[in-house]
Amino acid sequence: MIRLRLFGRCRIYHDPVAPVLRAPAQIGWNAWFRSIDLVTPQPLKGEELLRRTRGWWTVEPLEVAEAVKKHGRLVVGEEGELMVEFEDRKAADALAAALKERFNDQILLAP
Repeated sequence: MIRLRLFGRCRIYHDPVAPVLRAPAQIGWNAWFRSIDLVTPQPLKGEELLRRTRGWWTVEPLEVAEAVKKHGRLVVGEEGELMVEFEDRKAADALAAALKERFNDQILLAP
């Protein structure tokens, strides 16, 4: 199994940036007739974290997700980083070529 980080060009500064999940999303509850103190931490999954790049990257995250799904799968790494997981090096190389063809230098893979 191979994991590579997924970076996109920043819309403002044009340097490669990647989202990192710093803490799980916290979901709380409101009720009409009572107060609920329950808060449920929910970690984001790979595609959910990628969708959060909308407006930050120069390309649409859903287009990136479509390209990635053909060769690997989006995951969140142990330190919260957005990664693509591959079965083998051949799949990683195929995705790198597909990203280059479709997005030029706007989406990058890195160890």
